Amino acid sequence: MRLRPVGERGLLVEVEELETVHRLHAALRALDQPGVVELVPGYRTLLLVAEQGRAGVLDELAADLKKRRYRPLPARRVFIPKPGSTEQRPLSIPSVRDRIVQAAVKIVLEPIFEADMLDCSFGFRPKRSPHDALQVLIDESWRGRRWVVETDIANCFEAIPHSGLMQAIRERVGDRAVLGLVRGMLRAGVMEAGSLRHGVAGTPQGGVVSPLLANIYLHRLDRAWSSGQHGVLVRFADDVVVMCRSRGQAEATLERLTALLAELGLEPKAAKTRVVHLTEGGEGFDFLGFHHRLVRGRTPRSAHLTFLARWPARKAVQRARDRIREITGRKWLWMPVEDIVRDLNLFLRGWANYFRYGNSARVLGQIRNYALQRLAIWLSKKGNRRRAWRWGLKQVLLSPSRMRLISLDGTVVAPRPFRDWRGQAERRR
Repeated sequence: MRLRPVGERGLLVEVEELETVHRLHAALRALDQPGVVELVPGYRTLLLVAEQGRAGVLDELAADLKKRRYRPLPARRVFIPKPGSTEQRPLSIPSVRDRIVQAAVKIVLEPIFEADMLDCSFGFRPKRSPHDALQVLIDESWRGRRWVVETDIANCFEAIPHSGLMQAIRERVGDRAVLGLVRGMLRAGVMEAGSLRHGVAGTPQGGVVSPLLANIYLHRLDRAWSSGQHGVLVRFADDVVVMCRSRGQAEATLERLTALLAELGLEPKAAKTRVVHLTEGGEGFDFLGFHHRLVRGRTPRSAHLTFLARWPARKAVQRARDRIREITGRKWLWMPVEDIVRDLNLFLRGWANYFRYGNSARVLGQIRNYALQRLAIWLSKKGNRRRAWRWGLKQVLLSPSRMRLISLDGTVVAPRPFRDWRGQAERRR
């Protein structure tokens, strides 16, 4: 079935009524600091628009779309380090005008394709979260699927062929104006090191609509998968895990997955592809920031049970320690201690809000204690007691409420099979 209600006028309505523009203005104005101008093409234009009001630029943009004069600009290519790796991740930053149009395209197209998306897909979808994907692993392990195939799709966002992606979009959208607009976005190219580069593949990371386009294309993988024959597929964007019942099924699964990706012009990343057998005391695997491993219950009531537990992966813990060390670095000795504690609390809350849904009490306690130690070292240096960090620790411990550094005790919600991952208390809210 091909839908045609998302024609040119429908797209214009979305652009004209896009409340995201106002928030984008405020967000970029708040980031008025060195580096932003170089990172976001059209930043100065956006500040000027913020002074004049959004109506003018939206009217002009709508007129360009209506008269078919709109042409996407090449995105600016930048590279950022991949956490826990020496590799760098390429980002393609669109201009401000292109961000607005991409947001409008996403608002129009997402409901159409979301109606077809399958339950095995979790990444960048409305009302779905990483913890929904993690709960599937808990449930399937309890059902006896303890052979795991894990892999990443190599260079996924850069390797998706434009021809195949446009064919996937045409399955549901027949409006030529919208198809032409998406095709123009894909063909706009990127500016890298002063040179313009066009390609025949890729939905470059950094664009508003890129995750949706990747999901539309990878829906072909989801659709071709048979859970009964090859195990239960769990996909979060380009991260893939399959839960299987036996070694033979796991090996057949990896072969089938490789073949399906090859048909799509993609391939699994060899360095991150492996088969893991979940056994008590055996190895585990990392997925979505957590380390997963089969363990035995430690209480008298659960000592006869083995279950899939999860806690923050080693890389995630190291990134947290690096961030805490950065917040309490020597270059911030001029700041008031209240500001340092505020920044530590902001980070600890955000980090714990994600990782507390797991068997994470011990690791969360370690991270909080590390923050306490780093705060004590920072205080010692600020007080010119560089060799007496215990002096700083004494200041922290004797102060009311540990200088208001938040505690993470009692925040953990342990996962349970076939139950809501949020826990009973939060589900009642």
